[in-house]
Amino acid sequence: MSEVEAMTIKKQVTQELNSLNEAELKEVAKYVAFLKFQSRFKPVPAFDETQLAALYAEFADEDRQFAEEGISDYVKGLKKEDAL
Repeated sequence: MSEVEAMTIKKQVTQELNSLNEAELKEVAKYVAFLKFQSRFKPVPAFDETQLAALYAEFADEDRQFAEEGISDYVKGLKKEDAL
């Protein structure tokens, strides 16, 4: 935004503010406070879907491996339960 455009917007906003009553000005003040508060937070970065898919696949393989390694223990536990 150029400096000239910014000044035009400021003039428009100032004119609008001058036409508001006290209650409306309080609402504008709340909104300005909200905008300032919101500007303190950084936007969440966009995620690379290809990278996420690769991570998902990597962890899915790891989870599958853990499950396969632990299935024998699970079967033993089921057999113990059945024996009771």
